[in-house]
This record gives sequence, C-alpha cells and structure tokens, in this order.
Amino acid sequence: MVYGPPYHQMAKLIVQPLKESNISTVIVVDALDECEDREPASAILSAIGEFVSEIPMVKFFITGRPVPHIRAGFGLPLVAKATHSFALHEVEQSQIGSDIELFFRHEFLEVAGQHNLDDWPTKECLDLLCKRAAGLFVFAVATVKFIDHRNNSPGEQLGLILQSPEGSSYEGETEFKTDTTLDSFYMSILQEAFGNNSREGDREFRSVLGAVILAATPLPPSSISTLLGFDIESVFPKLSSIHSLLVLQGDDNPVQPFHKSFPDFIVDPTRCINERFRISPPIHHLELFVGCLELMNRILEKDMCKLPSAVANSEVNDLHERIKKYLGPALQYACKSWHKHLAGAHTAPTPTITSALHQFLEKKFSFWLEVLSVLGATREAIDALEVAAKSLEVCRVSAVDVLPKFAFAKTGCRRRRLLTS
Repeated sequence: MVYGPPYHQMAKLIVQPLKESNISTVIVVDALDECEDREPASAILSAIGEFVSEIPMVKFFITGRPVPHIRAGFGLPLVAKATHSFALHEVEQSQIGSDIELFFRHEFLEVAGQHNLDDWPTKECLDLLCKRAAGLFVFAVATVKFIDHRNNSPGEQLGLILQSPEGSSYEGETEFKTDTTLDSFYMSILQEAFGNNSREGDREFRSVLGAVILAATPLPPSSISTLLGFDIESVFPKLSSIHSLLVLQGDDNPVQPFHKSFPDFIVDPTRCINERFRISPPIHHLELFVGCLELMNRILEKDMCKLPSAVANSEVNDLHERIKKYLGPALQYACKSWHKHLAGAHTAPTPTITSALHQFLEKKFSFWLEVLSVLGATREAIDALEVAAKSLEVCRVSAVDVLPKFAFAKTGCRRRRLLTS
C-alpha cells in the first residue's frame, strides 16, 4: 500500500505505470467534490496538473460540483492550462428536457413490459413527469425507481407521484429552484414510507435512516440492525420503503444514498421542514457510537481470529478467511469507526456512556488494538485515542488515569504482533 500525499500516490500508482506501458486511455474521476480533500485548492487536481504533461496519451474526465476548493483547483495554472471545462447548467434546458423524456420512455417501456401494461403511461403523464423533473436526472432516476416497486403496481406508484405537491416549476420567467423540486419529491416519498407509524416507529425509522446517512463507510442492513439493536426483519422493510432513494441490494450488501442530494436534504432544517423525517446528526452519531461501544464491550476478546503465535499478520495465508469467519462486518465497523461517531455527537456523553467508554478503554483496549492490527487499520487508533481523551476531559473524568495504560499496552503490542500490519 502506498501512503503519503496525493502527489506521491499519483506518481507511484498512476504516472509511472502509464509511462512505462505507453497506452492510450481515459481515467474517469467521478464526484471529485465528495472526496475527503480539504485543501483550499484541491490537492488531487494539483497532483494531476503536476503530472498530466508526462502522460500525453492519457486523458482525465473529471466531474464534480463547483464547490470552492474544486473551483480553486481548476484555477491552478498547470490545471487550467490542460483543462477544458464544461458546465452542465449552461446546457440548453430544452436539450436536457429531451434527454430526460427519452430516459423516461426507455425505462417505462421496460416497466410496462414486465407488468403487461399497454400504452402506459399516457403522454399527459409523461409530459407532467418531465415538467416535474425540470432538468434534474436525479429526480428522473428516483422517480423510475419509486414507480418500479416490487410490491406495488406501477400505476399506483405513478399516481402517488402525480398526486404529490408539484413544488416549483417554470412559471413565466421565474427561475427554477433545484432544491424546491427535489425537496418536494423527497418529502412525498418519506410521507408514504413513514405512513401511520407511531411515535416510536418514527424514532426507529429515523435511527435506521441516520445509520445510512452518517455511517463512516456504507453499512449493510444486517450490520445496521446489530449496531442499533433492531430486528433485521424490521430494518430491511424500512429501507425498502424508500428504495428509490437508496442503493439497496439485500441484507448483507452495503446500503447508501443513491445521490448526495438526499443526505443534504434530510439533515437540513430549512429544507426538511417536517421534524418527523429530519435526521439530527448529533443525536444519531451518539446512537451509533453507543451501538459500537456496546458491541465491542460485549464481543471483543483476546486473539479473536485465533492466529498462530509468533507470526506476523502478513505471514498468515488465510488471514482474510479468518477475518470473515471471526470478525463480522458490524464488529469490524465498530472497531474502526466508533470514535468518528463520538466526535460527531458534539456533546458530552451521559455518565452511563462515560462509564461504558471507561470500561472499554480499561478492559478491551488491547483486544481492540489487536483487531485493528488484523484489519490493517492501526492508524485509526491514534485518532480514536485523541477523541476519547477529549471526551473524558469534557466529562470531567481525568484521562491521565487511563492513558499510561494505553502506552503500556502499545509497548506490549510491539513486542508481539498487535501492531503488525
């Protein structure tokens, strides 16, 4: 594995092999704005600009929203010189509308064939859907997924869409507002999904949604149920009810939002104005932290993967099979990500949670570090300990009593194999 800044990774992993192979190719970098690139001007774009002249037979196709650091990155001299920019919002609206209509016709033809529907939908319905989409392909794709529901008829689903508030549309010279149309659509889907839930049912639904939206890495429904303490039989149906907004492929495959606009919407009180649906990140980060902590306190023990003694992890031929057998995806996630949810909670844990954290750090620390070692994720330990120490200090619990034990445990790990990647 190559560590280091994007500059070194670009040189080792991309430029050097491509120069030696001398092949002509196109590299697609999609949704660059979603990368964890916090430099004022994108470090990734800067690295590409530095090397692009050395691989003239390679072209980069880069997409992303024009957030400030991306705009600044494309403005760098080396990048600007080698770049041709294309702004989607400058495409003629009529052309986008024609493309969306073509997309609808193609997708609905397949749906109609599967359900033996003739002349469906009507031209009037298709025109109205195109008007509702107003140039947004994410709206069009989510609409098709919503209508093509596994349990409900396409006609019923289409009726729900057409009966929902229209939101914003073109009226004279009024400029279309992207958020308004998407928000109205998202609210309609959530209203249908939440239905007549009780207050407790709403709370559970928000917890499941919060796990999907806030997970450090996408979690499968089975892991969500484990971390939240819910029945898998209740988690999957909840996610299925909003399947048009998610990438959902069974209990054991990671689930994630289909488009970033949905997470942006559901955490924003100015857009998701109904508190029944809105996700409050601090609340749900804390839920996930507690779930991770309880799982680790309950399951972690010495030598979880039953590794041979005096052998480095890299020398264990069946290490991946052992990880799969002994470390479930929920436990792996908990060990690597609990501290991220503690940091995201932005609040002092209750005395009960502080006690559980103290128990973990005192009794489960070496077992946790060993799991990180097996997973090749020991670098996470440093960030985790910093977050834990800050949390303990906020709770007026001195971290000094615990930290020396960390140092001792880490020293012991080095003598054995706990820190061997």
